Amino acid sequence: MKKLSFPHPLIILLGFIFLSGIATYLIPSGSFDRMTDEVTGREIVVPGSFHAIPDQNPSLADIFLAIPEGVIAGADILALILFIGGAFYIVEKTGALQAGIENLIYRFKSSRIVLFYLLGMVFAFGGAAVSMQEEIIPMVPILVILASKLRYDLRSILAMTFGASMIGAALSPINPFVGLLAQNIAEVEPFSGAGFRISALVLVLFSWITFHLRKGKSQQLDSGNQDFTPAPLTPRLSLILVIAMGGFGLMAYGITTLEWGYNEISALFFVVGMACGLIGGMGLNGTARTYVAGFGEMIFAGVIVGLARSIYLILEKGAVIDPIIQALFSPLESLPESLAIVGMFISQALIHIPVPSTSGQAVLTIPLTAPLTELLQISRQVAVLTYQLPAALMDMITPSNGGMMALIAAGGVSFKDWIAYIWKSWLVLILCCIGLCLLALLLF
Repeated sequence: MKKLSFPHPLIILLGFIFLSGIATYLIPSGSFDRMTDEVTGREIVVPGSFHAIPDQNPSLADIFLAIPEGVIAGADILALILFIGGAFYIVEKTGALQAGIENLIYRFKSSRIVLFYLLGMVFAFGGAAVSMQEEIIPMVPILVILASKLRYDLRSILAMTFGASMIGAALSPINPFVGLLAQNIAEVEPFSGAGFRISALVLVLFSWITFHLRKGKSQQLDSGNQDFTPAPLTPRLSLILVIAMGGFGLMAYGITTLEWGYNEISALFFVVGMACGLIGGMGLNGTARTYVAGFGEMIFAGVIVGLARSIYLILEKGAVIDPIIQALFSPLESLPESLAIVGMFISQALIHIPVPSTSGQAVLTIPLTAPLTELLQISRQVAVLTYQLPAALMDMITPSNGGMMALIAAGGVSFKDWIAYIWKSWLVLILCCIGLCLLALLLF
């Protein structure tokens, strides 16, 4: 008898898509009234306006149609993954990526711990600034090489990079898509509580990196001699690396200062990829062929992101997202303060499964939790924290997060292996963050 194997990521997401379709028949449809927030310009729900509506059950055809519709809805992210991934495939084929990583490791050969902490801090800053997630997917080949050269478990490297980015987003006082958006909707002073968040971020991030630094080392694939002579970093290869890394610097500037979206970033890295190929001596045709090969390496990761959106589209068509939110939050009004805080935290974590967009979750839930905290005589800052922390950290494990599914798929790590590695440290992280929310209850 053939042994059953863990489902492929595509099958996992298709399963969630059809389960979402079934859920629309089990949960009565309902809706909140909505209005446009003058500060953010976003549409938010009106507290106390929930009402039942006629059931909006999507047909089997609607469920199947949601699959390509989700991919189409995520077309801008798909293009981003293809263009950045293709660009770095070119950089890899020039030999610059290999030489650069080898020289980086060689430079830190006597202090590799410092390298890991620097790596974690860089990704945490990216998460704190812009919730960097999909942008990491094309960098996975770099992380794979890094893990191979250091003989570290790739999952520990992903935890110290992708995981650090999510921790940065969870505790960021400056992220416009998570914390600042929630503060605006909750009518909390922007950037307030920054000292609390930064202090918690430093402590949590240091602990997280330290744990996975040790765990990855204990699972080394080969404990043999790690001394090696790095490949020579020629002026041509150095220039390619400067252009490639400069692309990320320009991307950060464009996002924070010029309000760039995914399309502008895709255009930037198309230019970066072509320039690196030509400088690397590939010629026009060689660069084009290599770029197309790079697309092939990243297409599945891009499609995974789209499929994750299909889950939300089906629940939205069935008008069951608002009833789920109403059912989770309404019982909290009668609980004591501390239990209500824990309940809000857990409710926000559960809501993030059908609503994987952190900004979308903010506009759906903060208008409900902010008045709830006032009813309990709790600071609205706590309402923001009980949303921000679980929303960002759930992205590490929920299959409805296309970014995470695409990232581990790009590294050749199965969802089963990722969860088996990460769940214990993630659970400790969640418990610590619940503790932070309870501490905030005393401070704000």
